Amino acid sequence: MNTLQQIRFVWKPIIFLICLLPAVLVVGDAFGITGGLGANPIEAILDRFGNWALRFIMIALAVTPLRRMTGWNWLSRFRRMLGLFTFFYAFMHFVTWFVLDREMRVDDIIEDLTERPFITLGFIAVLLLTAMAVTSVTAIRRRMGRNWQKLHYAAYAVGFLGVWHYWWQVKKDVAEPALYAAILTVLLGARVVNHWRNKKPGRHRPSR
Repeated sequence: MNTLQQIRFVWKPIIFLICLLPAVLVVGDAFGITGGLGANPIEAILDRFGNWALRFIMIALAVTPLRRMTGWNWLSRFRRMLGLFTFFYAFMHFVTWFVLDREMRVDDIIEDLTERPFITLGFIAVLLLTAMAVTSVTAIRRRMGRNWQKLHYAAYAVGFLGVWHYWWQVKKDVAEPALYAAILTVLLGARVVNHWRNKKPGRHRPSR
């Protein structure tokens, strides 16, 4: 079994199950099987899905810099899966807010979106992730050509909006969103440095 076969048939299923584990634990805790959700279960579910969405966008954005630093080109094989799990957890965060927290009350939802800026930011991030998830299908990617690449650069905007959304939500205890902001800054800095290196005469732009 060569490297590509190992990734496809061994490592991808393993990584998939690991990525799915946080959602399984949320469901298990909700039914009291694996633990509990505390005094405010809806808030706990919101926080856990939201935190995992942020973690996965950071991991997905780290794939390319790590690949360039290590020369492990096979890491790019996991990028789409990580991006889709980012969408999955962000969407579950949104659904929890929409169905459980706001109980699908249209007036309350519109009020939140228009009068609570951190919710507006989160909603924009979910819309961007939805567009990226829909266009991640290979056939659509080929039809979009270079426009696909431009759209998927929005992953950095999603990271920025997600951190900002979290920061405004917690208001005072900003230690954790500050950590995410620092990680995002490093990842974006690596992207900028690589961009300027590739602009130097005699340098060829490597494949993404």
